[in-house]
Amino acid sequence: MDIDTVKDRAGPRQFGPGDDLPESYREAATRMIQFHANSEVMGGYLDKVFASKSPSLDRKLGYTAKVQDEIGHAQLLYRAAETLGVKSREEMLDELAAGEGKFLNCFHYPVDSWYAAPMIDFFVDGAAMQRQVTLKQTSWTPYAHAMDKICMEEGFHIKHGESILRELMNGPRSTQDRVQETFDEWWPRILQFFGPTNDESHHHEFAAEVGLKTVSNDDLRNRFLNNYVPKARKYGLELPDEPRIF
Repeated sequence: MDIDTVKDRAGPRQFGPGDDLPESYREAATRMIQFHANSEVMGGYLDKVFASKSPSLDRKLGYTAKVQDEIGHAQLLYRAAETLGVKSREEMLDELAAGEGKFLNCFHYPVDSWYAAPMIDFFVDGAAMQRQVTLKQTSWTPYAHAMDKICMEEGFHIKHGESILRELMNGPRSTQDRVQETFDEWWPRILQFFGPTNDESHHHEFAAEVGLKTVSNDDLRNRFLNNYVPKARKYGLELPDEPRIF
């Protein structure tokens, strides 16, 4: 199957390991899924910090389970990438360990306080869910199947993060102020989650043409804003002036 056939195929485009696909598709799909898998690993590393900073046993147990989930998600995704026949799981993990594997910008920032917990588990995971539900229809079938389990578990992570945010914002004024300060710091990072705008994305056009992506970066960012700006305000958070939201 040549690349034009992949692009022009009518109806839902679903491919699997048994299909004869061009190398350009396999490489693009591997890059996309490996990036996702790396991000799950690094997200788990951030959450590991919250397990030690949690103020209660229940929260510690919740974060221990969440870290296990995130690493499990990564393993599912590395396996889905591996089925493309471009790289082995070991090669992808070695690249991440050597600092060569790419992952989401927001996971490059260290966390040092409990107030960052809802920033990751409510807002960042909420952003992730906006993207991940669309990947249930991605054209690489092993990737789509992995997303069924991942999305179910991410839904619990978001509820956990919202519970923490609610608890903190019902606390004393000093606690609310600390949450607002942390939100101000994290808001630009959260918006980076969706990557560059459509006109600046190097890979969007091809990924959309072959069905790897079903929704653009700009559309996903707008969906997130429509859903989560009201939620932030509901809990008493004020949006920072920058970056401006139109």
